[in-house]
Amino acid sequence: MSTERPCSLIINCEKGDFPNTSELKEKLEKGSIKEKIATMKKILFLMQAGEKLPQLLVPIIRFITTSKDKPLKKLALLYFDAAEKKGPDNKLLQEMILLCNALMLDMNHPNEYVRGCTLRFVSKLREAEIIEPLLPTIKSNLEHRHAFVRRNAITALHSIYADFSTLLPDAPDIVFNFLQNEGDASCKRNAFLMLSSCCQEKAIEYLLGVVDQVTTYADTFQFIAIDLIRKVCKSNHPERSRFIRCMLALVGSSSAAVRYESATALMVLSSAPTAIHAAASTFIELLCNQSDNNVKMIVLDRLLEIKQKHSKVLQGLLLDVMRALSCPNMDIRKKTLDFALDLVSLRNIDEVVLVLKKEIAKTQSQEEDKAAEYRQLLVQAIHSCAVRFSEIAGSVVDILIEFLSDTNGNVALTVAIFVKEVIETYPNLRQSILRQILQILNQIKISKVCRAALWTIGEFSQSIEDIDGAFTAIRNSLGDLQKLLVPEETEQAPKETKTLVQTSITRVLSDGTYASQSALVDSAVQRSLRTETNSLKSLLLVGDFFFATTLVTTLTKLVLKLQTLNVKTTLKNSFCAEVVFIATEILLLGKSPNIKSIDSDSYERIGLCIRLLSEPSELLREIFIVHSHNSFAEMLREQKEKIKLGEKPKEVTVQVDDLLKLRQLTSQKAGQEIEEENTPTTKSFLDIEKNDKKPTRVYQLTGFSDPIYAEANVVVHQYDILLDVMVMNLTNDTLQNVSLELSTMGDLKLVEKPQTYTIGPNTKRQIKTTIKVSSTETGIIFGNIVYDIAGKATTGDRNIVILNDIHIDIIDYISAPSPTSLIIPCTDSAFRAMWAEFEWENKVAVNTSIQDLNEFLDHILKSTNMQCLTTRSPLDSECGFLAANLYAKSIFGEDALANVCVEKATDGKISGCIRIRSKTQGIALSLGDKITLKQKSIEA
Repeated sequence: MSTERPCSLIINCEKGDFPNTSELKEKLEKGSIKEKIATMKKILFLMQAGEKLPQLLVPIIRFITTSKDKPLKKLALLYFDAAEKKGPDNKLLQEMILLCNALMLDMNHPNEYVRGCTLRFVSKLREAEIIEPLLPTIKSNLEHRHAFVRRNAITALHSIYADFSTLLPDAPDIVFNFLQNEGDASCKRNAFLMLSSCCQEKAIEYLLGVVDQVTTYADTFQFIAIDLIRKVCKSNHPERSRFIRCMLALVGSSSAAVRYESATALMVLSSAPTAIHAAASTFIELLCNQSDNNVKMIVLDRLLEIKQKHSKVLQGLLLDVMRALSCPNMDIRKKTLDFALDLVSLRNIDEVVLVLKKEIAKTQSQEEDKAAEYRQLLVQAIHSCAVRFSEIAGSVVDILIEFLSDTNGNVALTVAIFVKEVIETYPNLRQSILRQILQILNQIKISKVCRAALWTIGEFSQSIEDIDGAFTAIRNSLGDLQKLLVPEETEQAPKETKTLVQTSITRVLSDGTYASQSALVDSAVQRSLRTETNSLKSLLLVGDFFFATTLVTTLTKLVLKLQTLNVKTTLKNSFCAEVVFIATEILLLGKSPNIKSIDSDSYERIGLCIRLLSEPSELLREIFIVHSHNSFAEMLREQKEKIKLGEKPKEVTVQVDDLLKLRQLTSQKAGQEIEEENTPTTKSFLDIEKNDKKPTRVYQLTGFSDPIYAEANVVVHQYDILLDVMVMNLTNDTLQNVSLELSTMGDLKLVEKPQTYTIGPNTKRQIKTTIKVSSTETGIIFGNIVYDIAGKATTGDRNIVILNDIHIDIIDYISAPSPTSLIIPCTDSAFRAMWAEFEWENKVAVNTSIQDLNEFLDHILKSTNMQCLTTRSPLDSECGFLAANLYAKSIFGEDALANVCVEKATDGKISGCIRIRSKTQGIALSLGDKITLKQKSIEA
């Protein structure tokens, strides 16, 4: 039994010098109004500090309740609320007779404020001996002229009937008659709430009488009506259809909260297309019109639940849902696009693409920071639509190609990847796409995008016209490279002193770490770079020789394809010679002191192209032309298969041989089955604990030799941890004031302090508490149990049992993104962008007994709940090394990145490292510790 008595009055106070009781009595009896108010406040503070002060009960009844001052009467009621009303023998104190008298007088007071406050106090009483003589006065207040008094009188009746129904058996009839004539909204709400919770039959009878007028009542009344209708319809009431019609009318209420609740109830109570359409339309209206982003996210979750079972109904409302894209919040935009792409069909694909095109056009005129990110989302959405519906590819590719010259690298690269896929999948569009790429080639400023555009040109230019146009566009964009090798100097003009400017670039070292490499560059080159208008030439000026290898490879492919066509030999030779000359100029440029020196890999690659053109080889030609294209086509096929595997069919929830449940034949006692049958769509919200498999663990907190044995059952929910501690008294003594004192480390916070208990000999007690989690970081819960032994003299020190620590696992909060999402949660470009942005890195050395590379990768994925972004087919090949990118997102929105780089030695052992990056330090360190621990457990 708990040692603390429930009390509705809580005042924060600090202990100080307590005045004696005689001084307080004197001030209560002879002091002025101000002194009495100050004294009453001091008494309340003392009582909250633990002082009982029973000697002051009679003086307060005699001198305070008879006062005409209203604040003083209010303080007296607060005192009576906190005061002990029963003696040690659990019988009512005799002084309470005087209190009944005072309360009766105040409930007949001419001032409505005094009456209402007194009635409110009576509703908190739990002593039947005090309440019984007050019942006639409470009933008489139901007819008071002021709504404040009537409202509190109903509240008092509700409380009395709920606790002591035998004292007032006719309360439902009294309240029902009161409802018939009452006009005040708050009084009507309190009365209907009393009937709904205490006498449902009377509440139904009243609701049926006003069912057509409920839409005109206040929203507070409508909330209770919705809750009652939900309960009534689940019990198969004969008037169920009338209640459903009332609910359909309530979705048009002026209150947004009422519309949301009524739409949610319609989802539960009916599966008719009309009801689902009305509920979905209401949610969409709330989604588009409410300004609160939290409301929008909640409504989107409701729409996702409707989509699971009634997707056809939502397909007709898809364009209305997409109006939510006007919200500037990126999370809402992402969720809306993901939701919309699941509902795209042949009937609405044209309208959806038209909306996406308009949104892309809007982003071009917007200057906000998120415009580029939003544009990238729209491009990915159009890409998904084009993959599923080939007929729209031709209408969208023309618009998207313009974004190849976008200044945002992620947007332009996304478009480049989309263009490569479209040009491979739809051969009839190749000519027009190549022409458009060549037109904007000189406007592309980003190296990655330029490389993708050049690869597309070299791979899909087949005819003489295509090859000639491609070479002309590339040659014009390159300009004259000879001027960079031999600077112009006149004999008359004296030589300018060479000014060197230090520049730096980030390089990846052999061990996978980053280093900054500095170089001295001629300032004249920097000036020419600022004035250069040709994009390809400007990329060469900054020393991007990875781009240079792509450029030379593209030109080499064009030459190899031209040699297979029926053209003059002189044209072939001249074309080949010019390409060799360009490649040679690039090699010389890489050795020039004015430009950053070329790396060995790029030098070797360009040299290979020159050798292939000067000494043709059929094997190399086949590798450049045939195998390259086949590898790209194979990659696209794997991506499409991955998307198809992600689109899992709906799980069968009912088997063909399952027992049929007919509501009409179900007994009234089977209320629980009816509840489960009628609430399938709300289980993810209302029955999370019942239906979801939550990770649970049992920790032993003390030993069997301790006087108290304790073990904790830890249930991890999404944002909190439920700690269910079983405490057992292993002694033959009664333990009093048993208190569980807990503390936390990390981003954990104790929500409530557990109560104190009394535990008998060899008995046990369950103590529950909740801990809030605010971030993905490994936390520790520690503490102790303190107690007193009954019948023994207490000393200054209490008995303490130290508890074992509870470590909260980070894996409970990290989960891989769902593969069913059409918008990829983390693309390669997004991974690289986050990898460069995140500053916290944890490097974990690989030390494991596993000898198979793929088996080791699968073990890491299983241990960390991460998703492998690298395509698995290259990883399955027999080779001595493996490199893969991993990604996961916590429930708090934190991104976790990992790069696995391992190789297999000659003795069969695996060596290497796993590098983890995140935006916060906690998740990087915790994930690294988890991986290290799992590796050790393998060896054990």
